[in-house]
Amino acid sequence: MRSYILAENSWKTIKEASFEVAVLPWGACEAHNYHLPYGTDIIEAEEIAAEGARQAWEQNAKVIVLPAIPFGVNTGQLDVLLDMNMNPSTQFAVLRDVIETLNRQGIHKLIILNSHGGNDFKAMIRELGLKFPEMFLCSCDWFKSIDQKEFFVNKDDHAGEMETSLMMHLRPHLVLPLSEAGDGKAKKFRFKAMQEGWAWAERKWTKVTNDTGVGDPRQATAEKGEKYFKAVTQKVAQFFAEVAKTSKGDYYV
Repeated sequence: MRSYILAENSWKTIKEASFEVAVLPWGACEAHNYHLPYGTDIIEAEEIAAEGARQAWEQNAKVIVLPAIPFGVNTGQLDVLLDMNMNPSTQFAVLRDVIETLNRQGIHKLIILNSHGGNDFKAMIRELGLKFPEMFLCSCDWFKSIDQKEFFVNKDDHAGEMETSLMMHLRPHLVLPLSEAGDGKAKKFRFKAMQEGWAWAERKWTKVTNDTGVGDPRQATAEKGEKYFKAVTQKVAQFFAEVAKTSKGDYYV
C-alpha cells in the first residue's frame, strides 16, 4: 500500500489523512504501431504519476494520485479498430466532476498529468477556473518535460524510439519484438504554414501513417527507457512538490 495512491488505500487510512494536491493521470486507449499495447499511454501516465508522487512524498509533499482516466481524444482515429474516443466535451464533464469533488473536500490544487498528445486541457481549465475560483488548476505533458535528444536518436511523436524504450523498461512483457514493428514513417501536411507550426489541422491517422506509428522505434532499448524514466520522474516530482508546498495565493513571483 502506497500512501500517495488513492486506489491502494482504504477508508481507514484516508479518513485520517490530509493532502495538498491531487494528481489526475490522463491517458488514451489507442493503437501504438504493431509492437506496443493499446494501453501504452495509460501505463505511462500511471507509472510516471506514481513515481513522481513517491519522490514528492519523500520531500514531505502531501500528494495523492487519483485513478487514471483511460480514454483520450481520438477524433482523428475513428477508423482504427477499438481506438477509444472521448470527446473534449465529455472530458470537460469528467474534469468538472473531479474538481467539484476535490473542491468540496478541501483539496484546492489539481495537476492533470497528461499522457496523450490529442488531449488539450487549456480551454477547460480556463472555463472551470471561473466556476471554481478557489482551485489551482493546471496540466502538464510529461513527454515535453525532457529534450528527447538527450536520450534518443530518433524523435518520437507516437510509438517511436522514446515510447518503445519506456515501455521496454516499464512493461517488457507487453512489447513485441522490434522486428514486428513498422518503421513509423508518416506523411506531413503539404501546407507550409502547418509545417512551420503556426497553422494547425487535425491529422487523419490512417491517411498519415501505415502502421499507426509516427517515429522510428527500431533503436529503442530498455536501458534508454530506464534513464529517460528517471529523468522525467525527477522533473515531474519536483513540479508536484513545488505545487504542493506553495501557499495558496502565492503562485507568482
